[in-house]
Amino acid sequence: MISNIHINGRVIGRNQAPYIIAEMSANHNGHLEAALRIVEAAKSAGADAIKIQTYRPDTITLKSDLPDFQITEGLWAGRTLYDLYEWAHTPWDWHKPLFDYARKIGITIFSSPFDNTAVDLLEDLGAPAYKIASFEVVDLALIRYVASTGKPMIMSTGMANAEEIAEAIEAARVGGCKQLAILHCVSGYPAPASDYNLRTLADMIERFGLITGLSDHTLDNITALTSIALGASIIEKHFTLDRNGGGPDDSFSLEPAGLNQLCRDSRTVWQALGQVGYSRKASEETNTKFRRSLYFIKDLYEGDIITEDSIRSVRPGFGLAPKYLNEVIGRRLKRDVKANTAVTSDSIAGLFETEM
Repeated sequence: MISNIHINGRVIGRNQAPYIIAEMSANHNGHLEAALRIVEAAKSAGADAIKIQTYRPDTITLKSDLPDFQITEGLWAGRTLYDLYEWAHTPWDWHKPLFDYARKIGITIFSSPFDNTAVDLLEDLGAPAYKIASFEVVDLALIRYVASTGKPMIMSTGMANAEEIAEAIEAARVGGCKQLAILHCVSGYPAPASDYNLRTLADMIERFGLITGLSDHTLDNITALTSIALGASIIEKHFTLDRNGGGPDDSFSLEPAGLNQLCRDSRTVWQALGQVGYSRKASEETNTKFRRSLYFIKDLYEGDIITEDSIRSVRPGFGLAPKYLNEVIGRRLKRDVKANTAVTSDSIAGLFETEM
């Protein structure tokens, strides 16, 4: 049995509507006011949580121009790692106003820490949960330190193989994490849907026995919504106010209308999955009369033998079910019947009567 996790009073699990996380990342573009508007927009769109990232450039990389630290391809080509993270980071003195505002308007806020000092800052702010980013899933010491807080932890698994995922899970358990979830992820920005191989998600659920979700870097919602049908309990998407805003992550992030659609449609998909069942549904009840049933197609009289040319299977469904056709043919009528009236058991001699 896969155990649910709880974040800020919200139950997250297989029998719950998907938990939607809006990832702010660097989409504030260096403006606290923009960051606050993103928090508000995520709440308005219906997201369960807004997530930020907690690092400084010097806590995530080294200030170096050597080739190892140069970005030579992709969205951020031409920058050093230090320059990228200086551009993209969320200043630490913004964290308290962001946490305060999120709590004021009623949306959960938590973060991805990238070193122990970030965890300490987030603990001081009362973070209700933690996210381990895909690139940090191999940093087992960081995972153990986060786990020591006793808070729920969500780990992205982009680029990690099955062995590395198992090692990260073991580190979290050893560190004391009791509420753990993992996210299937492709760490491409953006990532093509064809890279996601969503059948892996179902395998992860079976293999690791944890609440599992999707960190989705595709440009639309199709991959995320499909993942719900395969068992995803958490959906994370990058979120911005304007995809053309020019920031590090803007171009592959959802705008408010897209996030609103994701929140709405994910719940619809989850409701449509429902439970295994073959009983008639409430929405079908008024249409049962349109099923086929047996009807007399000519006038007959008491004592007549019912022949094949005197009844038919037609709509509506007020008569006997068509499966009784062969049992009805050849029997004698107990009373007169009119054409275009339903065949019923009380008009036919011997039908359904128990022999003594």
